[in-house]
Amino acid sequence: MVVHPGIYTMKSNSGLRPLTETEQQTVERARRTAYVLYEGRRVAHRSCGIALAETFCLPTRPYQALRKGGITGEGECGSIKAGELILGEILGDPDPTGRITDALREAARLYRRLWRERLDLGPGARAPDGGLTIVCNDLTAPLGDFHGPARHGFCTRLTAEVAAIVCETLLRMGMPARIASIDEAGGGPVE
Repeated sequence: MVVHPGIYTMKSNSGLRPLTETEQQTVERARRTAYVLYEGRRVAHRSCGIALAETFCLPTRPYQALRKGGITGEGECGSIKAGELILGEILGDPDPTGRITDALREAARLYRRLWRERLDLGPGARAPDGGLTIVCNDLTAPLGDFHGPARHGFCTRLTAEVAAIVCETLLRMGMPARIASIDEAGGGPVE
């Protein structure tokens, strides 16, 4: 498994079965795709939610609202929220009056557990009361200018790791993870 600087390595004490080699490769492909889409060097930069939606071959339009913590920075981390929404899109009941599916309920619990265990949210994640905050402005404030390289690098890595966690969650739920491939010509993701 390729591990990018500043990003978690799989904890061996997670109590979960080891992923197969094929599953590990799929998780790494999701991580790499989201990283490239957010980073903006090989392809045009995408916001966190859009990069994640594209990674999982989902329509991006509603994910625009997750940019910079709900546009204002006062909302929760767009990457973490996008992960929840992706799980809902894939595992939720397509009937708008339907109940929460057992698969979605289980996936939501696993996803929350994994991001809490694995994501390096930096010093901004410590709320004044000593608890955890995932508000965008809180997470990014210690990194200086929002448009600066420190914050951009932090959010690039965070988005990539959320993609890996979403992918792993889907695989553990027995769902195939559809991951877009990056067009080597630089045109963006292709299915």
